[in-house]
Amino acid sequence: MTLRSAGAAFRQAVREESPLQVVGAINANHALLAKRAGFKAIYLSGGGVAAGSLGLPDLGISNLDDVLTDVRRITDVCDLPLLVDVDTGFGSSAFNVARTVKSMIKFGAAAMHIEDQVGAKRCGHRPNKEIVSKQEMVDRIKAAVDARTDENFVIMARTDALAVEGLEAALDRAIACVEAGADMVFPEAITTLDMYKTFADAVKVPILANITEFGATPLYTVEELRGVDVGLVLYPLSAFRAMNKAAENVYTAIRRDGSQKAVVDTMQTRMELYERINYHDFEQKLDALFAQQKAK
Repeated sequence: MTLRSAGAAFRQAVREESPLQVVGAINANHALLAKRAGFKAIYLSGGGVAAGSLGLPDLGISNLDDVLTDVRRITDVCDLPLLVDVDTGFGSSAFNVARTVKSMIKFGAAAMHIEDQVGAKRCGHRPNKEIVSKQEMVDRIKAAVDARTDENFVIMARTDALAVEGLEAALDRAIACVEAGADMVFPEAITTLDMYKTFADAVKVPILANITEFGATPLYTVEELRGVDVGLVLYPLSAFRAMNKAAENVYTAIRRDGSQKAVVDTMQTRMELYERINYHDFEQKLDALFAQQKAK
């Protein structure tokens, strides 16, 4: 636990911005860009770690260390509270879940969401998901809550039950998770605004709306979601998808044309990059050090 509680900062952000926009940052550079744009909280997607850092599908292949590597790199340079996707907790027992929670706090994360899928999980907007029993999910939440070394660290319960067992089962699971100690709820693959309102009324804790592109959930606006008492709005991979498309276009142009001239105007400039990562502050310190050495 650090002197500054990242969890407390996340809770404060949820209180101060309603609903809180949480934007995905695939790496440390993007975390800085998100802060520059004015966001008050950021997100590390499990699917983003799998696809972006490992080049693999989001099918339970990545592990705790893979995620922690990206968490540490982000929290080392950006002080925005970070919500992290920990899939099913990275293991089959309460001990695994506990280790995940302690590690997230140690590496500077502010919050995590843990889901009720089986170990060989899938993207929440893909078909043929399989979920564990309600009791097993409740046990995951209890293990997570008991493992906290910072009481302000946020435990968010994600349920994928809507697409598997229907609305009533998903509500039942969400309520049970809150009773087990979950601070917030993430109902996945919601298809109507009324469903969000139903969840908000039932669980009486902040709920998260996952507004991911090309999925089951319509791209609702902040105003629409505020109207049904959503507490947080997540955009998990929006920038990642844009950067991937941009990279493909640049690679294609260079290979096709034998030059990057046709796509230079789509690129961040050298000076823009330097400004975003505070390059000149570091360089000035280096220059001062060299000057001191020469003066000896």
